[in-house]
Amino acid sequence: MPRSPERHVALLAAVVLALASPTLAWAADKDPPRVANGLAKTPPMGWNSWNKFACNIDEQTVRRMADAMAGNGMKAAGYQYVVIDDCWHGPRDAGGFITYDAKRFPSGIKALSDYVHAKGLKFGIYSDAGRLTCGGRPGSQGHEFQDAKTYADWGVDYLKYDWCSTGTRNAEEAYTLMADALRETGRDIVFSMCEWGTAKPWLWAANVGNLWRTTGDITDKWDGKHDYALGVLPILDLNEPLHPFAGPGHWNDPDMLEVGNGGLTDTEYRSHFSLWALMAAPLIAGNDIANMDEATRAILLNTDVIAVNQDPLGVQGRRVRDDGDLEVWSKPLADGSRAVILFNRGAATQTIAVDWTELGYPASLQAQVRDLWSKKTLGKMTGRFAAPVASHGVVMVRVSP
Repeated sequence: MPRSPERHVALLAAVVLALASPTLAWAADKDPPRVANGLAKTPPMGWNSWNKFACNIDEQTVRRMADAMAGNGMKAAGYQYVVIDDCWHGPRDAGGFITYDAKRFPSGIKALSDYVHAKGLKFGIYSDAGRLTCGGRPGSQGHEFQDAKTYADWGVDYLKYDWCSTGTRNAEEAYTLMADALRETGRDIVFSMCEWGTAKPWLWAANVGNLWRTTGDITDKWDGKHDYALGVLPILDLNEPLHPFAGPGHWNDPDMLEVGNGGLTDTEYRSHFSLWALMAAPLIAGNDIANMDEATRAILLNTDVIAVNQDPLGVQGRRVRDDGDLEVWSKPLADGSRAVILFNRGAATQTIAVDWTELGYPASLQAQVRDLWSKKTLGKMTGRFAAPVASHGVVMVRVSP
């Protein structure tokens, strides 16, 4: 069924009203005001180990991914963060400081960070606001300032901070405390808040974190709920109404990319990447980037689509028309252009049209249209653009007055 504008308005009204909830009003009148940390002015781009490797991670795998990112065109296209997710941890030492798993990382995390930095890339790591991580390793609760100092000493540039084993802990308190700990180190560390959207961080975290998850975990499926995770379409529909809350330095995060992991068709992966790019989502690859086929490489390295994601205006694109299976999405760009996606959820190829008035342009405007996947300039058009769109596919264009 169509996702109606009324439903979107109702959702936004609900989240605004939730701001008054006691669980979200953590010491608001007593807590000192904060300013943004100045990082992630465009959505972060990089790679994370979880979607492909989960807990089967070690230093050789991470080095191999850093080698690949530096040499396969990803670095040149804007990808820069190499992030180890869960399961790198060892026990805490006698002083309470976190250690690494010496069997998996015999050279140590600092040496691995140095290796990544030597490639001209940045290094990221994972922890959790609870007693334990989601993989059962030691979390940071009660050790926030110790862990932040350790990460800074290791040369960490990016922290993904999860939400398992937190009990009754208040999310705003937990994430603000770690944000303060990171700032106290004096090192620039992008703060990725992985709280799954439960406490509506888009309402309070713009000066706390640089990105916040808006949904549960993604899985390599097109639709539906699979165990604890969601397919691409449900996540898309949960993230889209939150577009007013995103901007430079503070992004809605619909979770990492599944492109190349094998569960979708290449057409679906192209749609996944295009829609994440238009929504100004972080572009964090989650596949084996050292062993990509040409179709996956072409998707992840499409610099025209990446340019839409990295546009300095920093507006999250949104759905401007919903005709059931046929949709039009638009994102304003800094030069006055619009990035536009014609999206077909249906089972057969159908033609979709967009009128300039839906993009905020006058109907009489003559505009240049460029197809971002065929990489062809289609010429000047007046009033509208139309194209056949494959099942589960997109046509993505840049419309320039």
